[in-house]
Amino acid sequence: MSGQIRIGQGFDVHAFGDGDHVMLGGVRVPHDRGVLAHSDGDVVIHALCDAILGALALGDIGRHFPPSDPRWKDADSRMFLRHCAALAGERGWTLGNADLTVVCERPKVGPHAEAMRANLAADLGADIGAVSVKATTSEKLGFTGRGEGIAALAVVLLTRA
Repeated sequence: MSGQIRIGQGFDVHAFGDGDHVMLGGVRVPHDRGVLAHSDGDVVIHALCDAILGALALGDIGRHFPPSDPRWKDADSRMFLRHCAALAGERGWTLGNADLTVVCERPKVGPHAEAMRANLAADLGADIGAVSVKATTSEKLGFTGRGEGIAALAVVLLTRA
């Protein structure tokens, strides 16, 4: 059968903690807080990994990289994304597109969005035009609105010729 598609969605959230930056889409974004996480806490990449794994029906990022495993302590999340991209490729799937939304009041995502897109596209082996990164606030509502943490949502379309 030709023209097959799969759609996956992902979500990730981390609370803010001590630190001077957050990792978003593989970019070190200066901030007056860090995130509480076992790995580098990159919510963009974690949501994207979950979207890919969901489209492949292979569980979630915690199944592949459990926080109980000391190997992933402070790990670079880009390694997780390359692993998920390889799983898709091994099964004959390629990225049609990925759409990501970061939810936070701060830090400002816009100035870093293009660098994030470039990193994500490179790790996925995709054209940068297939990767969208945008941001929104929650209008000061909820944990993101109060500045307690950061969240990201991802949707991917995988295709098979």
